[in-house]
Amino acid sequence: MIGRKGQDKELRTAQVSDLCRQRLLGYADSFSELAKSFDQEFEADQRDRETVLTERRLWENRQIISGHLNEMAKIMTEAACQVLVFQPMESRRRRLLTQALAEEGIKVDGPCYVPRENGRRAIVLTMSTHGGAKVSVDEAADMISVLLDKRLQPSVASPYVVEAEPQSFLLEEETGFVVLTGFSRAVKEDEKVSGDNYAVTERDKGRITVMLSDGTGSGEKAGRDSGRVLDLMEKMLEAGYGAETAINMVNTALFAAGEDGNHPTLDICDIDLYEGSCQLRKVGGAVTFLKRGSKVEPLTAGNLPLGVFRQLEVRPMYKKLEDGDYLIMVSDGVVDAFGYDEYEKTMAGAIAGIQDRNPGEFAERLLRMALHASGGRIQDDMTIGVIGIWKS
Repeated sequence: MIGRKGQDKELRTAQVSDLCRQRLLGYADSFSELAKSFDQEFEADQRDRETVLTERRLWENRQIISGHLNEMAKIMTEAACQVLVFQPMESRRRRLLTQALAEEGIKVDGPCYVPRENGRRAIVLTMSTHGGAKVSVDEAADMISVLLDKRLQPSVASPYVVEAEPQSFLLEEETGFVVLTGFSRAVKEDEKVSGDNYAVTERDKGRITVMLSDGTGSGEKAGRDSGRVLDLMEKMLEAGYGAETAINMVNTALFAAGEDGNHPTLDICDIDLYEGSCQLRKVGGAVTFLKRGSKVEPLTAGNLPLGVFRQLEVRPMYKKLEDGDYLIMVSDGVVDAFGYDEYEKTMAGAIAGIQDRNPGEFAERLLRMALHASGGRIQDDMTIGVIGIWKS
């Protein structure tokens, strides 16, 4: 632990121990060197075409391995050098917090502030209970919120219960916005399983990620393929990978597999509930719509699905959100139901007329409109995800 003085307050930093840092950096160097051994120029001999193509595929696979090793080295280096800055809580507030919670049977140690973006501050502290009692972390956070006159919520990674064993808890400031999501889907005729899948994750407090993947074709295999894509994305995002890195690693894994019939799409909507904004990333995904009152804006990108090329360049679309906005994510089957000619205009008109406020009811109504537009035929899997955002 290293301390440093500011002009009017004391800031302290905590970082990985020297031994752990040295080991992580050593691992990172090893991965970097290993990556170099795979990263070589492709040299084709003047042999038959089949041999050249086989060697080309092997070379591409080595490039994929090299890229993944370099990413691992980068992540380990960042973890080794990560520094947490925190500020000890004022003596008066610390005494107030300690005494008030002690009366409720909760022991508090080392409460500190953790600076966040835009002047926000989280609170980190150690809590335990007396006599084997258990208290929910939400209840403890409510008590602390009243004492500090600040709306606080437990972080996603915090334990759920305060108990006899001392544990560390991180309490974040309440977000300025809240979201609700709703989904509706229809399975293609003569199929029992949808080839579409979706997921909603909360990586950090105030960050909601909604993902939709449309597997190639329909049926059980397409469902497995799109489900695997979302499972890999969830695991990588939870492990701390950035969205672009996670997308590229999933893409290269599919590319290396070399399955011509396995090119799922991927739509990602990453929402910041503090700022009231979102970033959309599309990898072959269908159009997304932003509904603001009676105005509807289509959001599209021209990327191909996953696994077509070894490298992807996915540029996020940034949108500032307002109270009462809706984001509507759909799979290709919904677009096809509204027809190929001017489908964006047709869908935008249909969405503009929907008055349902509940995202689930909104999605159900849009699905019924799609089925009506297609004459009741379901020629491809249809999935609709609606995200509603409101000020807290």
